[in-house]
Amino acid sequence: MAHITPKLLVSLLTLSVLTTSVCTFAQSQGFVPVTDQILQNPAPGDWLMWRRTLNSWGYSPLDQITPTNVNTLKLAWSVPLNEGSVQEGTPLVYNGVMYMPHPGDVITAINASTGEQLWEYRRKMPEDIGDYIPATETKRAIAIYNDKIVYTTNDDYIVGLDINTGNVAYETQIFDYHINPAQQSNGPIVINGKAISGRGCMPAGGPDTCVITAHDANTGKELWRLNTIQRPGEGGEDTWGGIPWEKRWHVGAWMMPSYDPELNLIYMGTSVTAPSPKFLLAGNELTYLYHNSTLAISPDDGHIVWHYQHLVDHWDLDHPFERLLVDTVVAPDPAQVAWINPDIEAGKVYKVITGVPGKTGLIYTLDRETGEFLWARPTVFQNVVETIDGSTGKATVNPNALFHATGDTREICPALSGGKNWQAGAYSPLTNMMYYSLQNTCSDMTVTLSSPDVEALYGVSGVEKITPGKTMLGTVFAVSAETGATAWTFDMTGTALSLVTTGGGLVFGGDIEGNFRAFDQTTGAVVWETNLGSSVTGYPISFSVDGRQYIAVGTGASVTTAGHRRLLPAGINPGSENHLYVFALPQ
Repeated sequence: MAHITPKLLVSLLTLSVLTTSVCTFAQSQGFVPVTDQILQNPAPGDWLMWRRTLNSWGYSPLDQITPTNVNTLKLAWSVPLNEGSVQEGTPLVYNGVMYMPHPGDVITAINASTGEQLWEYRRKMPEDIGDYIPATETKRAIAIYNDKIVYTTNDDYIVGLDINTGNVAYETQIFDYHINPAQQSNGPIVINGKAISGRGCMPAGGPDTCVITAHDANTGKELWRLNTIQRPGEGGEDTWGGIPWEKRWHVGAWMMPSYDPELNLIYMGTSVTAPSPKFLLAGNELTYLYHNSTLAISPDDGHIVWHYQHLVDHWDLDHPFERLLVDTVVAPDPAQVAWINPDIEAGKVYKVITGVPGKTGLIYTLDRETGEFLWARPTVFQNVVETIDGSTGKATVNPNALFHATGDTREICPALSGGKNWQAGAYSPLTNMMYYSLQNTCSDMTVTLSSPDVEALYGVSGVEKITPGKTMLGTVFAVSAETGATAWTFDMTGTALSLVTTGGGLVFGGDIEGNFRAFDQTTGAVVWETNLGSSVTGYPISFSVDGRQYIAVGTGASVTTAGHRRLLPAGINPGSENHLYVFALPQ
């Protein structure tokens, strides 16, 4: 096993990194603009968006690195990243150039085969931003469109940068953060020339910040806004029980969407209300749309075509995570799949949304044309969903998990950091399996409020613990998209983090301890691993330059790893240095 320390790498690799200059580079000559057609059918060697493709697979078709030669993988280059307490960035690669978002509002263009910096953009944040928006250093993803890098800023703008120089081409204010503060921790996906983005919306920002927006990716002009909170009387039924509009808080869409070009539908998930316990709102029996739902949205005008609510959430178990779009036969195995629609047609290939959309760790498979429920099953232990009606898809909450009064305490599994969280799973068409990094957590959760409070957010508190009966915090699951059966699992001491699959039959992913591994997609065997010295918090990718395949991943800290560090055994103390590592086979 190799062990790499960032300080040693800095001394060995003489790279030009993180300068404050902006310079033009050779790519500007003969540069091919990134069109919608390119985004929908990217070259095998490019990684043009958060999960590489609009179906959110997190899959690279590159197959140079295989289970038989991955053991020779070596470090090709490495660079330090900007300082900051949260580093969850996804590098993008186009035509041999990498574009890397750093903690805070820093983006660099890098020669993807050497690590040489080509330009840097560093946005100056207002001095008072932290008084209005917490966790402003998180920057998970950026987008490429035409000749621009497009991203949402921590001070609530959408910005387009010239892809060749890093100069600002446009900036459009989404909110005045003094009045309507919102967290822009992710970035847009470009769909038909529209930069589609969601955000985390805090109670202090009011319900008007709980929106999914579309902007012209070339100009920054706003095209539409979709509220993710139902307005009073909207849809013929008030699911909020008459709560005034201004007191409907916090249903955000703080992760990235997926898109089906054939159906022309965007799929995006939403979060919990604030406060979480529904007795503090209008009662436990109401549904409070559109929290904890999958929304199918028209990109043309932003209207909701259909929605599916996963559960009524009393514990901050959000459902905003990636939706995998897969065409597959649906034949759930009743030995492993708890809830099945009895009307599934045998042998029919369905267009499905599948994966783990929420913190409960449940896998849901829906018909993505209609929103019809097909099947669902648990992975890690959970005690909040008692059952799901196979015919309707309606979830029944475990009555023993409900809160009824201030001070009520319940053991809730998973804990509010989730069985699943921001870290992304992946899908491989080679195996028709989905791969997910999940956590075994619970919490003794207590209601801390007697009424909604704009400053209090969720209204519950609790200290996380490893699920009783478990000894390992993290588990990687490999599950068939067709049958829902578990093919293999891999347990690890620390939190399992984001994954990527490749055409070489591998799954790459890291953990909180700093281990970065390659698994055989079919068997789950670990065929290569190294320790990077710090938690592997970035989203890994694979790309190629001049016929050579690379694997890239960043390290640092995340919004969840800091809390999980205290659950590690004594003597395990990984670093949290922000660094980017790029690996390749020897030449």
